[in-house]
Amino acid sequence: MNLLETIALNLRSASSIAVLTGAGVSTASGIPDFRSSEGLWSEDQTREYYMSSHYFSYNPEDFWKKYKAIFRIKLLKNYHPNKVHHFLQELESDERDVSIITQNVDGLHEKAGSSQIVEYHGTLNHASCPKCGKKFSLDYVMNQPVPSCSHCHCVLKPDVVLFGDLITAHEEAEKMITQADFLLVLGTSLLVTPFSLLAEQACRHPALSTAIINNEPTGKDHLFDYVVHQDLSAAVDTLRELVS
Repeated sequence: MNLLETIALNLRSASSIAVLTGAGVSTASGIPDFRSSEGLWSEDQTREYYMSSHYFSYNPEDFWKKYKAIFRIKLLKNYHPNKVHHFLQELESDERDVSIITQNVDGLHEKAGSSQIVEYHGTLNHASCPKCGKKFSLDYVMNQPVPSCSHCHCVLKPDVVLFGDLITAHEEAEKMITQADFLLVLGTSLLVTPFSLLAEQACRHPALSTAIINNEPTGKDHLFDYVVHQDLSAAVDTLRELVS
């Protein structure tokens, strides 16, 4: 039995699956992987400075200009779920819960129809007023060079976790993992903390089987029961056949 067959067996038998997903899940949808060895973050390290809560407070007008350019937000509606997103949704059934904890901010898991999602780093799909908390849609955000609240007239802040912001979804994500029978990690290098800590904590849990599928080796591979280095779309094609 090869590794994908073993992973498929775990997926079929588990009543609760937790899935950690990273940028590699969305690359087949045309969205760049910002943190891979060839990702966009490696092109210009100053992006971390510009995409920070500090810079948003210091120069919100220029922040919004750079934010829209860096995340190619104008193109967001052109992106659609790919076979990986759809496969995870298809795993859901009356007998099986699937909880997705994603680093991705593109909203494609929700668009694919998955029902239990923690967007660990937030979402590009809306922004909020820092003063009154009112949320505004992507259409609203795109219709203004510097979007502001229609009520307070404050400059809106994106609902993504900027550098310097606190992660608020960690406890919810931890709870999903502790309730699972099987942890599947897809398309992430596990370089970013505290997201990477979720995998580390899960892999120390003796009753939880764990697997990672990623195109490249990661520094956390040794923690997992099953490790597959393969194109994610190809691996999912195989898993779909084995699980169905």
